[in-house]
Amino acid sequence: MMKTSFLRKLSYLARGMYAGIPIGLGYFAVSFAFGIKARAAGLSATQAFVLSGSNLTSAGQFAGLAVIQGMGALATLALTQLIINLRYCLMSCALSQKLSPETPFFHRFLMACGVTDEIFGVSVSVKGALSPYYLYGQTMVAWPGWVLGTLTGALAGDILPSSITSALGMALYGMFIAIVIPAVREERKVLFVVIAAAITSLCFTYLSPFSSLSPGLRIVVVTFLVAGAAAILSPMRSEEGK
Repeated sequence: MMKTSFLRKLSYLARGMYAGIPIGLGYFAVSFAFGIKARAAGLSATQAFVLSGSNLTSAGQFAGLAVIQGMGALATLALTQLIINLRYCLMSCALSQKLSPETPFFHRFLMACGVTDEIFGVSVSVKGALSPYYLYGQTMVAWPGWVLGTLTGALAGDILPSSITSALGMALYGMFIAIVIPAVREERKVLFVVIAAAITSLCFTYLSPFSSLSPGLRIVVVTFLVAGAAAILSPMRSEEGK
């Protein structure tokens, strides 16, 4: 029984690592651009490496880099990170609903450290209960991709032109699309949610007084509104009820 349990965990870990390969490759491209920007902002390659290794969040790191470059206060930096990364709290709450009730706290704690937009998108699409080892597998591939990309970009410095670094930054949006399309093809309701989220986000970006909100706070508000409406209008049935 113990051997079977170990093999099952190893299987989940391997499947998660396989699913994390495209995420890690995408992270490498995006963080490469971040590494170059970090060097331009005055950070050393070592500082950029440590920053990415201890703070796995693309939007948070780019925003934090802007605060550092502008000589902002530590309180401003902390508040910026809190607002921008608050969406991960929502994602973690959603993932907790896919965990077995017997999942211990230390697994939940470690899983939360690896939650990103892409890892959440892949994990929440898993059929049935989510194994912590599946998410660990994704993190084991995605995290090195982000850190090594940052280090490589920082070492490259100003060698590459800005047009190439901007193109590399588009890889992040490509990953978002790659995550959403399979779910849209499988479930029509997901398509409506995606369209509603896009329209709501546009309204909050360009219409007053919502346009005055920070990008991170807009993401949180839009997520609450669209996800909440979807949950009320079309609640997800349990696996047992299907």
